Amino acid sequence: MIRVVSVSEFISQINDIIAGEFVVEGEVSSYKVSQGKWVFFDLKDDRSVLSCFAIVYQVGQPLEDGMKVLVLGYPKIHDKSGRFSLTVQKVEMVGEGSLKKAYLLLKKKLTDEGLFALERKRKLPELPARIGVIASRDSAAFGDFKRILNNRWGGVEINLYNTAVQGEQAVGEIVGAYEYFNAHSDEAEVIVMIRGGGSLEDLSAFNDERVVRAVYGSKIPVICGVGHERDESLADFAADVRASTPSNAAEIVVPDKKDFVAQLEFSLDNIAGDLEHEVTKQRRGLEQLSYAIFSRLEKPLRDCRSLIDSFGGLLERLGARVERQREFVLGAERLFNNVNPKRVLSRGFSIARDRMGRIIRAASQVDAGDLIVVELSEGSIGAEVFGDKPQPAQIKLFV
Repeated sequence: MIRVVSVSEFISQINDIIAGEFVVEGEVSSYKVSQGKWVFFDLKDDRSVLSCFAIVYQVGQPLEDGMKVLVLGYPKIHDKSGRFSLTVQKVEMVGEGSLKKAYLLLKKKLTDEGLFALERKRKLPELPARIGVIASRDSAAFGDFKRILNNRWGGVEINLYNTAVQGEQAVGEIVGAYEYFNAHSDEAEVIVMIRGGGSLEDLSAFNDERVVRAVYGSKIPVICGVGHERDESLADFAADVRASTPSNAAEIVVPDKKDFVAQLEFSLDNIAGDLEHEVTKQRRGLEQLSYAIFSRLEKPLRDCRSLIDSFGGLLERLGARVERQREFVLGAERLFNNVNPKRVLSRGFSIARDRMGRIIRAASQVDAGDLIVVELSEGSIGAEVFGDKPQPAQIKLFV
């Protein structure tokens, strides 16, 4: 007798039976994204349709109806809806057409976000001492890069982060390389990412959104030399400088020593010529300035000399006048000395003064009993007048 089971048990048992991972190839149709994180699309071929469900980050790149893809996922019947679908873990493009469509879709998306804007491009260091290289160690591209770099400018420190450049591991390893160099900025002044040429599928790692965002987010300037000149990757657009080939990347990152020395000598010659021209220009300017100053000062200097000459004559006249005045003063001094009362007193004469200090010239000017002062050549003495008038007054001295 067949056992009766509930719907939930039935779905659970069926899911157990169909459990496992499958890779399914088909064409995308009815593609849509819900709430910016849930992806729904159908995978179909000529006879059947398979519903698929995924989270945005698991898809890895924008999809479009008509793309041919390989989908890695596991089948599941959903409990609530009873719908059967493939829960997607990974999507890979199949064929050049699908890859090109995915490339163009992602390019538009990242362009709209500003990842390729020219104004954010940074200037490369002119003579880097340390270069970080993201490449396959055994690739011809890395060998060419080293050879040309050493031929152009030897002695540069090359720090290689060895990565796969295609296949499943490539994207994760390349992103890891950028994380390493940005965490150890002392090992690289510039990052060079190189790979040889190949098909769009071969270069798919460099068109992966995670790699492009790693290039864009690098704190260290990036040169991208992926593929041949005709090849084009989204990493090229995100890099600060695009090189057409790995060899061209070596030519960009360092100058040719011979050209550098020649340019340096040329610059020094130009500087020397400019200095000589400037010295000559300044000397002529100084001569013109000196002439202008002399022209402006000539008349004032001439007037000043004339004034000095006039002042000299004035000094002579003033000297003669001073001399005449000096002779006059000396003559007056001699005359004063001759009539100086002191000189008269020194010859034995004296001067009598009353108590008011007036000179007594006659006896009638005093009376008996008046006190007078007699001034001598040296010192003075007091005296008292005695006697009766009209006789001449007599003087009694008090020494």
